[in-house]
Amino acid sequence: MVARLPLIAGLLVLVLLPSFAGTFAVTLMNYIGIYALVALGLVLLTGIGGLTSFGQASFVGVGAYSTAWLTTAYGLSPWAGLVLALVLTGVAALVIGTVTLRLGGHFLPLSTIAWGISIYFLFGNMDSLGRFGGLSGVPPITLGPISFATNGAMYVLIWITVCISALLCWNLLRSREGRAIRSLRGGRIMSESFGINTFRIRLYTFVIAALLAGLSGWLYAHMSRFVSPAPFDVRASIDYLFMAISGGSGYLAGAIVGSAFTSVAKNFLQDVLPSITSNAGPLETVIFSVIFILLLQYARTGIVASVQRWLPRRALPMPAEAEEMPRRVMPEPGSLMLEVDKVVKRFGGLVAVNEVDFTVRTGEIVALIGPNGAGKSTMFNLISGVLSPTEGRVRFLGQDITSYGPRRIASLGLSRTFQHVKLRPTMSLIDNVMLGAYRRTSSGFLAGALRLNQAEERRARHEAMRQLRRCGLGDNPHELAGNLALGQQRILEIARALAADPALLLLDEPAAGLRRLEKKALADLLRSLRGEGVTILLVEHDMEFVMDLVDRIVVMEFGSKLTEGLPADVRADKRVQDAYLGGTA
Repeated sequence: MVARLPLIAGLLVLVLLPSFAGTFAVTLMNYIGIYALVALGLVLLTGIGGLTSFGQASFVGVGAYSTAWLTTAYGLSPWAGLVLALVLTGVAALVIGTVTLRLGGHFLPLSTIAWGISIYFLFGNMDSLGRFGGLSGVPPITLGPISFATNGAMYVLIWITVCISALLCWNLLRSREGRAIRSLRGGRIMSESFGINTFRIRLYTFVIAALLAGLSGWLYAHMSRFVSPAPFDVRASIDYLFMAISGGSGYLAGAIVGSAFTSVAKNFLQDVLPSITSNAGPLETVIFSVIFILLLQYARTGIVASVQRWLPRRALPMPAEAEEMPRRVMPEPGSLMLEVDKVVKRFGGLVAVNEVDFTVRTGEIVALIGPNGAGKSTMFNLISGVLSPTEGRVRFLGQDITSYGPRRIASLGLSRTFQHVKLRPTMSLIDNVMLGAYRRTSSGFLAGALRLNQAEERRARHEAMRQLRRCGLGDNPHELAGNLALGQQRILEIARALAADPALLLLDEPAAGLRRLEKKALADLLRSLRGEGVTILLVEHDMEFVMDLVDRIVVMEFGSKLTEGLPADVRADKRVQDAYLGGTA
């Protein structure tokens, strides 16, 4: 209850504010609400999804101009304007996103600046939109006999819209697709290995953020009753981004807090600075730059995160029992599961893997060993689709997967961990593991936002808890993954991989960082998985762990296969002793 006090207090202030605040305060709150909708989209897009956009103001402009043009030129209802605003904003975002979201690094932010400038000048040079003079006489919103022409009435409409939008975003982030959005910062390879179509998730997130901006533009047009290009240029986009970052770009509440902080600070400076200097405009920019630097220095994760540190953490209940998710029918024991046939991988003049071939049969635990630089992790990436072979073939469950990507291979029943741990440190243990069950669930964005996915979520949560318990991490499923020691993070990766219900499990150095008893528990877990029909291929440097666990060993050296056989035979092989085991049997 104590942890929810800020939320309760904030809602009470929103409800009661018009009854005791003056006209100026209500008008300021209206603008804060309109800005908060745009910042809410940026929290999803930038803070959580990791995609930086400097063009959100242009989407506000598309929404505002759409409804202003329709209602002034044709006299149609503002509600028809809302439909047009959302349609045009969504289509524009879909087209722009399809073109720009394939860009990586700094090219994406630069491209958003480019189309933001383009749309601004488009508004200012169209006669039908009033050119740079804008459109006036935009009618107020009405709902039957109710008119939202006054500031007080618009206050109610704006903040109901903000609260509903924030609730839908909250629901979305706690759904299957929401976890996919939250995984984007972990990199494409990690997300694709769970069966997530990262481009689709990025595009949908981009469109959702644009729709929130278009909704904001619709409210702005009918509140101000006038639109012109000035509020929709790149500088306004930078302001929106500042709002999201200052409030806390990883928190939905940060959109509201950041919008309020920026709006109040700007109004204060605009009141005070003219009495101090004749250069109030440039000085305001300087002061805001200093504030931004101070925030990055002392509250890097935003105001909400800084305040949250002082609040008690709310105790979350253990997930309830639910119906189990359907399990995969495993292939017959002893049948051929994986075949690596004369695989070669060249990086320019470097031959990282040179004509390596081996097989893995259902129900086996096979180890791939060799000194550092032998090509083991490269081979894992070739098998899982992260890399494509230069020559040779890879077959999995009878299918040639040589040209498949990681998402398609994951759908066939291959799951993996990584040499360098790839988790979302700001997500809980249970949410990280639920990511592994992504392709075993099917609810979309709309179902998640409207909470139509609860039965599926309960099953996925139950499966995640089952895997956490079997891996020894079930005592505190709501702990953040980033708080775990490295060894425990590797175990968490295994639990996440198991949530995918794999036929073949690829483990890249799973025992690294584990203590002796933890290694024994891991070995027991892997043996129990073998008993359930799960096939395991692992890379590992701990020879004691490998020799007592696996059925067969494949040894690599300088990218080539040195030998293959039973653990005892490999241990006794003079070439292996010289190359890897230090020359001792």
